[in-house]
Amino acid sequence: MHRLLTTLALLTLTFTSAALAQKDKPLLHDAALPEIAAPSFAEPLSVPFVTSKGQWIPSDGVLSVVDIPAEKHIPVLHHKIGLASAVIELEFRLDGPGSFLVGCDSSKHVGRVVINTKGLSIAEDSVKPSNTIAELPLAVKQAEWHKLRVEWKGDQMAARLDGNELRAQHPFLATEKSRSWLAASQTVKVRNLKISGEASPVKP
Repeated sequence: MHRLLTTLALLTLTFTSAALAQKDKPLLHDAALPEIAAPSFAEPLSVPFVTSKGQWIPSDGVLSVVDIPAEKHIPVLHHKIGLASAVIELEFRLDGPGSFLVGCDSSKHVGRVVINTKGLSIAEDSVKPSNTIAELPLAVKQAEWHKLRVEWKGDQMAARLDGNELRAQHPFLATEKSRSWLAASQTVKVRNLKISGEASPVKP
């Protein structure tokens, strides 16, 4: 009986480990990319992070967002390193109605992952307003931490939200990148951010 229980416990551990590995596996990349940034959010943000809109306030490992109505724009935090290939991992929560976005730019917006309480989508920005090219209806609960992984490579962008995956492909997504960014409504908090990637080629 003891041997049977031990075997069952080992099988459960194996299946659990396999499931976790499946959730964390790359979406677009064959191998892990070099880590670029992993801020602690225990101290003020520094370059290459630059606040573009609103306020982004780190404290005790959590990044809180403050909207500034006079700016008439959702709060935006830039990470000013252009990544040709990227993996952005983080956890976020919505403490009310609102949205959370992860995107990349050249001299203008290139592509973005958009999340709200109704689901997940991917858009490209060759036109205005941005063109949604993939959607996944999904109940994203408020007041809970959610795990998000965003990747881009060539003309592809992909996201995994709490194990639910979405992928998209569009020629404009291959545009050379100059930075990545987070954008969020005031109801959003972020923790455990890690950015990995390969830098875009430097122009002569």
